[in-house]
Amino acid sequence: MSQIQARQRLYRRSRSSVFHGFDPVLTIAVSLLLVIGTLLVYAATRDWYARNGLDPQYYLKRHVINIIIGCLLAYGTTVIDYRLLRAYTPIFWGLGVLGLLIVLVPGLGSTVNGARAWISLPGGFQIQPAELAKISIIIGMSLLLSERTHDSDEPTSRDVLQALVVAAIPVILIIFQPDMGTVLIISASVVTIIAVSGAPTRWVVALLILAILGATVAVKVGVISQYQINRLQTFVDPTADTQGAGYQLRQARITVGSGGLIGTGLFNGPQTNGRFVPEQQTDFIFTVAGEELGFLGSGLILFLYLLILMRGFSIARRTSEPFGRLVSTGVIAWFAFQLFENIGMTLGLMPMTGVPLPFISYGGSSMFATLIGFGLLQNVHARSRG
Repeated sequence: MSQIQARQRLYRRSRSSVFHGFDPVLTIAVSLLLVIGTLLVYAATRDWYARNGLDPQYYLKRHVINIIIGCLLAYGTTVIDYRLLRAYTPIFWGLGVLGLLIVLVPGLGSTVNGARAWISLPGGFQIQPAELAKISIIIGMSLLLSERTHDSDEPTSRDVLQALVVAAIPVILIIFQPDMGTVLIISASVVTIIAVSGAPTRWVVALLILAILGATVAVKVGVISQYQINRLQTFVDPTADTQGAGYQLRQARITVGSGGLIGTGLFNGPQTNGRFVPEQQTDFIFTVAGEELGFLGSGLILFLYLLILMRGFSIARRTSEPFGRLVSTGVIAWFAFQLFENIGMTLGLMPMTGVPLPFISYGGSSMFATLIGFGLLQNVHARSRG
């Protein structure tokens, strides 16, 4: 067989493996979360919209559209061999930074809940560049830390510094929005990628110290808005302002606790139907699960997330190629910290930072980004088997 024929055969096998090589457990877990999320979004919005003479299926329709678009993006992510993404990484990163710059331009960016983080599109849709920036940062850092131009298996200090610059520029732009929840999630991925890359431990320790100092300085110089400071204060003392900044947290805990073991039943939650929890279809979607599905239903959701994380780590462990291993690890660190932060703030265990629950919360940008991350995991899995 000639060399050309061998390459053609390898190419056909690669394309075929993408279609047939999806991790079935990962696919089923994500699919179930999408279905559960659709039901919860509908439950969170149906009754209130109907009582006010509005379309009770408004959020349901838009959520389904977001899922369809996200699934198409996820599949598109698997079409090209992830190892070829190296060539396009500067483009992805540049587009991510451009989007973050646009939202800061007066007249182009939209402000929601005190954060200038959105770009308005026709048809009432909005895009949040910070969500998509998570992917560009993960891919960019993985590229720099996986390239080896020296004999050592560990990245040099120069490699780590370059990777940190790739992450720092988007993070600084996100801080100016400000969107501290997204900054925390990105920081978790950054630290994890550097730790897994084989960089010396001192880099991880230094980054953790820098994160603490940076948060302190951000509060002192006023980068964090008063609205966000009030949210942090309610975390320290939930009873300090139960009718103001602490209202949402108080109602969230009441709603989750009222579900008991088996819940009140889907669409039958008094707290949810009464719209006592603001933004329930987005950041506080887990309260709907707690009330209407109870402890058992909420436990099922957590079990599905655990499956996703386990399969993701398994994909990263089996991948011998450094770039794929770092990309997989970065995506899983992102998912893990975001779901921990979202569920934690719902239960009062973490500060309220306004981050959505992956694969479940209503929101186009978040859904697109998480499904692209899911596509990256499937891409690495399909081309790392055997």
